[in-house]
Amino acid sequence: MLALGASRAVAAADPPDRVLQVDRYTSDKGRALGQKFQGPLRDLNAKVYHCMPWLEVKTEGIGFYKPKHLDGDVRYLSLNVTVDQQPAPEFTRLSVQDRVSAMFSRYVPHLLRSMATSDMLKEPTLEGFTVIVSWLKAEPTGGQPPVLETAAAFMPKALVENYLRGRASIPQLAEGAHVLAWDGETKIGSVKPRAWADDFVLTYKVAGYTPDPKATCP
Repeated sequence: MLALGASRAVAAADPPDRVLQVDRYTSDKGRALGQKFQGPLRDLNAKVYHCMPWLEVKTEGIGFYKPKHLDGDVRYLSLNVTVDQQPAPEFTRLSVQDRVSAMFSRYVPHLLRSMATSDMLKEPTLEGFTVIVSWLKAEPTGGQPPVLETAAAFMPKALVENYLRGRASIPQLAEGAHVLAWDGETKIGSVKPRAWADDFVLTYKVAGYTPDPKATCP
């Protein structure tokens, strides 16, 4: 589907802090969640950094954000990553829906397993989970800046729990998710992905890269 880079193909150091700081929240509910789960959010940041070195968590890319399409102070745990990849021609030729489907299948179910811990699922003030994945749309030409495509999947907590407990399949997870897509800065809008099992994250190894031995990787 794509060729991945190896930006950290050496033993990794401590990860940069990508967790939204508590004083950056705009409501008491958000601040309370950020304060309560500081440790687990830092652990999530470290796990992505050490175990999936081809993913870069964006600045303030981990936190309890409010999905803009929902009313009220609804808080979802959000993980926002960019894939270090060079798109293959056959991937670029796919439709937007098919590209979103492929990236949803590859990353969303797997990342949810690291995000939706038992403590998160039991937290009454947390309503869901968001996984945002960006990737290079095509190789830039003629000196043009690179353009990233982005897919954001918003999933209510009950749906995520059903998936993790084996009561919902990956296609059902995709069916119940609210997925938005962007072409660069241009919002495409809602996309309904077709999803399937993809074990890439569990099997791919970056050549020459050794995770921190303290990291618990699959």
